[in-house]
This record gives sequence, C-alpha cells and structure tokens, in this order.
Amino acid sequence: MTQEGFQKLTEELSVLKDKSNHLITQIEEVSQPDESGEDGLATQLKEELEVVNEKIDSIEEALGNSEIISEKISKSEVQVGSKVKIKLTGNTVKSFHIVSHIEADPVQQKISDQSPLGQALLGKKLNDTIEVSAPVGKITYKIVAIS
Repeated sequence: MTQEGFQKLTEELSVLKDKSNHLITQIEEVSQPDESGEDGLATQLKEELEVVNEKIDSIEEALGNSEIISEKISKSEVQVGSKVKIKLTGNTVKSFHIVSHIEADPVQQKISDQSPLGQALLGKKLNDTIEVSAPVGKITYKIVAIS
C-alpha cells in the first residue's frame, strides 16, 4: 500500500470511529423507555451502527495486514506504487498509478495491482509490450514511461 493510501484509510477509520460513537449516543438517547414511537428509529440507528462497525473492522484488518511501500520506487520495473505511461495502438498515451486493491480509484487513474491491466503491467520494463484481454478483444499496450 502506498503511504498516501495508508494515510487516507487511517483518516477514514478515524471518521468512522467518531460516527460509531455518535450513533451509540443517539441510540442511547432514543431508547429511553418513556419515549413513544422511537422504536423504529432505534432499530434504524442500530442497523447503521452495524454497517459502520463492519467498515471499521474491514479497514482495521486492511491496515493491520498492509505493508507500506518504499518511497524509492523502481523506475526500471513496474511495481505497486509505480506511475506508468502506456501507449495504445496509435498515438494515444494514458497514465496510471499502480496501487493496492484497497486504494484503487479508476476515476483518478489509480488501478489495482489485481486488475487485468495492473497484473499485466507488474514486473514489466520500459518499452515492453503487453496484451490485455478486454470485452472488445485483445488490446496491445507499450510502456513508454515508469516513475
């Protein structure tokens, strides 16, 4: 996992723990025996708390099992943390940041090391050509930069 991804998950964990504490307080407030009509709200809050706690557990497990990659990333071989420019057939060039599956965000060009393209790029060197199967058929890429 990249340092940036680790930091983002740590911040998300903190927000979720605050939300969990807030939900517990809300549940205690609406679960007073003398209040009427609050039973449905308490049930809804408990369900939301369960979802939040599952996310907390998932993030804590991910952080506990992760290894932060070194800031000194190889520029000769694609690895997790590498920024790669690839050229498609023709002159179209696309840039991607190879990250762990937890950090993947295609909108920001962060692709998982477990995605088909990510797997095909790992271990490759500058000027290597790779083929990736896609719904439209095989697509050929050439690595034009690694940073």
